[in-house]
Amino acid sequence: MSTVPRAPRSERSIRDAGAERMGFFTDTTVCIGCKACEVACKQWNDLPADGSSLRKGGSYDHTGSLGATTWRHVRFVEELAPSELQRAEAAAALARGEGGAIPRVPAAAELADAGSGVTEEELPDLVAWAQASANGAPAPRADADPVHPGEVDVAAAIADMDRWIFMSDVCKHCTNAGCMDACPTGALIRTEFDTVVLQPDVCNGCGYCIPSCPFGVVDRDRLDGRAAKCTLCYDRLQDGLEPACAKSCPTDSIQFGPYEELVDVARRRVATLHDRGLGGAYLYGAGDAPEEQIAGGLGAFFLLTEPPERYGLPAHADSPIQQNVVPATLAAMGAGLGAAAGVAAAFLAPRSSGTDRGVALATVAVLSLVPEVVRGVRRRRARAAASGGETAGDAGGARDDPDGRDAGARA
Repeated sequence: MSTVPRAPRSERSIRDAGAERMGFFTDTTVCIGCKACEVACKQWNDLPADGSSLRKGGSYDHTGSLGATTWRHVRFVEELAPSELQRAEAAAALARGEGGAIPRVPAAAELADAGSGVTEEELPDLVAWAQASANGAPAPRADADPVHPGEVDVAAAIADMDRWIFMSDVCKHCTNAGCMDACPTGALIRTEFDTVVLQPDVCNGCGYCIPSCPFGVVDRDRLDGRAAKCTLCYDRLQDGLEPACAKSCPTDSIQFGPYEELVDVARRRVATLHDRGLGGAYLYGAGDAPEEQIAGGLGAFFLLTEPPERYGLPAHADSPIQQNVVPATLAAMGAGLGAAAGVAAAFLAPRSSGTDRGVALATVAVLSLVPEVVRGVRRRRARAAASGGETAGDAGGARDDPDGRDAGARA
């Protein structure tokens, strides 16, 4: 059995010696995009609907993203290959010696805020297609023979399903929870199950938690200004019930249970998929080495078959507070020491000799430079990370990796 990553006991606002860490394991290979989890989440938590209008290129994804009133979101990702025109443009660019420029390949997160990257001109008008079919006209088809009016080519539809992948996204309930680190009022707390819950009656709407979440989960309600997110159905957990989203999932894509058991189940599932020839399957947010853990380990982790960016997830993430705690502490200590030395010098200077006064002022000047030195180190680290880890000017040309690992190493 693997070691369960857990937050420090001092972080837990509610303690129970017998409570285990609970979590979600989402297997994207069996998600069918039905959105039953979204509906169940909204019904149980009394959240308003996000509308049901079909928009061009939006498919059935009415929610678009996680938000203050959408705590579960099924992401629709269409795996689009470059068009012949794009391939020709790329080949011509390479022939001109313009290698290194990446051709514009449709990306996952740009299609009407819900998943792919084609332009408006490239998008089919699904509403017009449906209306034409209802009026007896065949829907436009670029391949195969025309079908009868209103008829669906089932074989083509099944073949097209291979171009789609679905993922039910949710709050990750991180071990290093950036939102909780940033909250000034204690509205965000960690429960006995190691889940992170937001108390709306304590939230003051400052919004500090929103940029502190590396996954873009937390959002502020547009009506009352307070933040909101998934609670992992804490009220149901207290009564020994399964969260509403997992309870409603018809394919068991969303599995709920003790964290350690879920990780073991997920690892066996990955091994099974590898045996079946799906070698690209891997776990995101669980089972990583300590130095490679995402936000210290995710309470809600995923089985993916594509790079995480295709699903709108970062390849690496951590709490901004956890990442910056050492430089920030050094800067604060330096500033405090500088201020203290300045006060002491102000009291001692009138009664000291010229030499003593000079030493005191020099000490103040040196200590006041500490915050700027720390900021310079952080800037160099940021530039090194952006350029692949190489830091020009470091002694011996050493590599500078602020996270202790290569930020681009994840497969």
